[in-house]
Amino acid sequence: MALSRIWTAFIFIALLVAGGKFLFEPGQEQIFSNLVTGKNTDTVSARSLDSAAIPATVHAQLTQLKLAIWDKEKVAKTSDGSFRVFRILPANGVFETTRDAVNLCIGLIGIMALFMGFMNIAERAGGIRFLSRIIGPFFSKIFPEVPKNHPSMGHMVMNFSANLMGLDNAATPFGIKAMESLQEINPDKNTASNSQLMFLCLHASGLTLIPTIIIADRVALKSQHPTDIFIPCMIATFAATVAALMIVAYRQRIRLFQTVILLWVLGLFAVIAGLIVYIRTLDARGVQLFSTSLSNGIILLIFLLIVAGAVYKKTPVFDAFVDGAKGGFETAIRIIPYLVGLLVAISLLRNSGAFEYVMDLLKNAFIFFGGDTRVVDALPTALLKPMSGSGARAMMIDTLNAHGVDSFAGNLASVFRGSSDTTFYIIAVYFGAVGIKNSRYAVTTMLLADLAGIITAISIAYLFFA
Repeated sequence: MALSRIWTAFIFIALLVAGGKFLFEPGQEQIFSNLVTGKNTDTVSARSLDSAAIPATVHAQLTQLKLAIWDKEKVAKTSDGSFRVFRILPANGVFETTRDAVNLCIGLIGIMALFMGFMNIAERAGGIRFLSRIIGPFFSKIFPEVPKNHPSMGHMVMNFSANLMGLDNAATPFGIKAMESLQEINPDKNTASNSQLMFLCLHASGLTLIPTIIIADRVALKSQHPTDIFIPCMIATFAATVAALMIVAYRQRIRLFQTVILLWVLGLFAVIAGLIVYIRTLDARGVQLFSTSLSNGIILLIFLLIVAGAVYKKTPVFDAFVDGAKGGFETAIRIIPYLVGLLVAISLLRNSGAFEYVMDLLKNAFIFFGGDTRVVDALPTALLKPMSGSGARAMMIDTLNAHGVDSFAGNLASVFRGSSDTTFYIIAVYFGAVGIKNSRYAVTTMLLADLAGIITAISIAYLFFA
């Protein structure tokens, strides 16, 4: 199983790197303590410097910010006029990470209960089957093992729609419900079926039309052009989704050049193109208002349509909601062990310094081959996104602060953050929810789709920002 090998490799690599640093690198006496009991607010190293030793770029940052980024360190000006240069632990240690995983699942309980409650109303009222009939002609081609008008098709439509609008909170419950529906027709309950693999790989490619949160972060950091990344993000996520579709279709021997599939893909492309044309007519405030209003408006519209349909069908609305909400609570608790395992492995990898070594190796390789090191400045966001959404956000903000919100590296980091999804988190949550132990080629396909999104993001960045 690929996931077991990757998880084992993460732990072995992290501990070997930490052991090497403890034995051969001065000042690393606390590394094992950091791995186990550390917090992401702990200072790993600190030194004081005078003004002359601080680069002009860092001085420029400190005129606007309390903390500046200097290579791998942070800089703060002290009350006596000197400068404190320090490094903090990249992630929480093992103990804190287990608590984070549990808190994350507890935080999911309310969202899961809410959306699974409404989903149960929609199922009892026949809304899910109605969606299944609409999307059936297309889904029957890429999900040939799913029976006609199966409820899972409606669940998948809801998940993909929520993803398109950037509604992460809604997408997760819908996606878990889709996985549970597909699990009902899975002949081997421990192994991911072809349909589950196709669904999860398409979901993990992160096709999003409205990167609302990224735009909000850029506005908060006083970007002059916060919405410039809107179109590049759409193009990069579309490329990642097409890559995921092609890879899984090849593995499952699905013919993509069928009229129905081509019409749906071209239709989605037309929607994206139309949205691009409309977005270009708006100013920055208009784009932000449009994206947030559309996203939140769709959630409320879904609730309205579900309740209206249930009333029309004379379904006991509140009873159906409560029954579905109970399932949301149970699912959120069930995924805790899977999430704890993956987040602990990622924590060890980051705090051991292994991730940092990979970044240094990439940067040196770019320099050796005469590549553009601005790409490397943005790469940490891309490499961290499959492992940690919050980590990728922090890395993007660091890049924006260090190189400028509207710099090439800052714009590229923003596009990287919007070009893929948190692969390992998705695997832990979705497979954990249905008890899948053998994920087959899910991990490799998702990472290849992430790579396609990264390559596309770099290419598009040169067209838009160079």
